[in-house]
Amino acid sequence: MSRYFFVPLLVLPLASCGGPYKVAPVSGRITLNGDPLDHASITFQPVAAEGGADPGPGSGAFTDAEGRFTLLLVGKETKGAVVGKHKVRIYLTPEANVVDKAKKPIKALPERYNAKTTLEYDVTTSGTTSADFHLTVP
Repeated sequence: MSRYFFVPLLVLPLASCGGPYKVAPVSGRITLNGDPLDHASITFQPVAAEGGADPGPGSGAFTDAEGRFTLLLVGKETKGAVVGKHKVRIYLTPEANVVDKAKKPIKALPERYNAKTTLEYDVTTSGTTSADFHLTVP
């Protein structure tokens, strides 16, 4: 009879985290040509291991005036991102006021940073405050 008492205690921690995935805090900074990129959106989408199940929800955030962000799980108020490999996408929001070296406004970032992203990030169990991305445009 006593072994049945321990079963709910083992299940409770799994139920409280919202799924079979672990979450770690993630924050960082985005720069564009060396300057802070404010009014940008950043998303982390976990990548399932080959043959693996659903890796969990994505995370996202907006940058502040210093280009800093802190990720939140999509659909939850939990800070962080699922532990593991992620595809990262960065977009400018309509409020962005970014100019290039010739003082021409930049309305969008190159697709290598979003639609056809080459950006990746591995979230570790300890999390990070240094998920920094240094973007460049001509």
